[in-house]
Amino acid sequence: MEPRCSVLVLALALAATLSIAAAYDPLDPNGNITIKWDIMSWTPDGYVAVVTINNFQMYRQIMAPGWTVGWTWAKKEVIWSMVGAQATEQGDCSRFKGNIPHCCKRTPAVVDLLPGVPYNQQIANCCRGGVISAYGQDPGAAVASFQVSVGQAGTTNRTVKVPKNFTLLGPGPGYTCGPAKIVPSTVFLTPDRRRKTQALMTWNVTCTYSQHLASKYPSCCVSFSSFYNDTIVPCAKCACGCEHKTCVQGDSKRPLAVTGKHEHAHAAAARGHRDKEAPLLQCTTHMCPVRVHWHVKLNYKEYWRAKIAITNFNYRMNYTQWTLVAQHPNLDNITEVFSFDYKPVVAYGSINDTAMFYGLKYFNDHLMQAGPYGNVQSEVLMRKDASTFTFRQGWAFPRKVYFNGDECQMPPPDAYPYLPNAALPTPAASLGAAVVAVMAFLVLVMV
Repeated sequence: MEPRCSVLVLALALAATLSIAAAYDPLDPNGNITIKWDIMSWTPDGYVAVVTINNFQMYRQIMAPGWTVGWTWAKKEVIWSMVGAQATEQGDCSRFKGNIPHCCKRTPAVVDLLPGVPYNQQIANCCRGGVISAYGQDPGAAVASFQVSVGQAGTTNRTVKVPKNFTLLGPGPGYTCGPAKIVPSTVFLTPDRRRKTQALMTWNVTCTYSQHLASKYPSCCVSFSSFYNDTIVPCAKCACGCEHKTCVQGDSKRPLAVTGKHEHAHAAAARGHRDKEAPLLQCTTHMCPVRVHWHVKLNYKEYWRAKIAITNFNYRMNYTQWTLVAQHPNLDNITEVFSFDYKPVVAYGSINDTAMFYGLKYFNDHLMQAGPYGNVQSEVLMRKDASTFTFRQGWAFPRKVYFNGDECQMPPPDAYPYLPNAALPTPAASLGAAVVAVMAFLVLVMV
């Protein structure tokens, strides 16, 4: 029995290690969402607290329909009222006479209010429909808050029991929250910045994201092409899974050879709002909601240029404030990004091989649903490092690509566009080819 017990213990330890590692992002090792409760005042039967949700993830935001925070009360607490948010269910409040609580459930689920609610229902950083920006993209919008009045609870630091079993949907699964931990009380500055006040009691909850918990398959894929090879490397077949997926042909009347159900766009629309939140994809061989294409476009003497195109194949999703992260050794020497905003992602001191791209505000920060406008693109100009630069063995293509914080499925390494043996794309060769092409064109015109 002892060997079996040893194997079982080892298996459990390995499973625990894998579960922890699954929530670790090597490109954003400190990324998390912290939920902070600050008790601001005591009431006759409880307290009033301000709950703040801080997104410390560099490139993962919470999109519409927004966040949902849940927990389990430690005793028989109720929510008398809320400002800036609401519980999704009231629960059974039949034991109360007169004033009826906002929520009597032992496991409440709270969501943000929509923009445009009356001012007396708002507090700072509320009412954005649950949307929270990535910290690296917009730190000022990477926070949400609401106020909650709790009854039938403790009225002192010693009698208050912190809630347990916190959950966070952002907007779907993927987040795992740890236990609430009492921390030193938050200190606030008055508007004139001449006086400090502090919360009566504070506790924090830390939530981390795991792509493996969020979905069985990736949500995006990557394809490659280059000027020095006619081969276009597509996304792998069924890169995002083909099982139990419905897709539409759009204007095409010929089905693609993918596993799953096929129907035309008008037939899908006729089905109404059934399965409204499930993706409705354009039929492709990869069956991914999003494809990122990296094209090695030009080669200069001291620079080289790559084109990035992001295409949305989901008819039911507009990606607002999208983010794209790429890892490549030459991203430490970006000269210019033409149609996107750009920030370096420096996770490990002097290692600067990762870049975050996102849309220009009011120009292309919305990736529209599948169709003629469902794409955004830009070009990146990088200065060469003579000691490392090469087009051989797929060096010019990224090592990792993330879209909206989820890692995309890359093509297999042996499928990357290869450098032809007969013609090395040196600057002189590229210039010579261009001159020959121009001369040939002029001769044709003259003839």
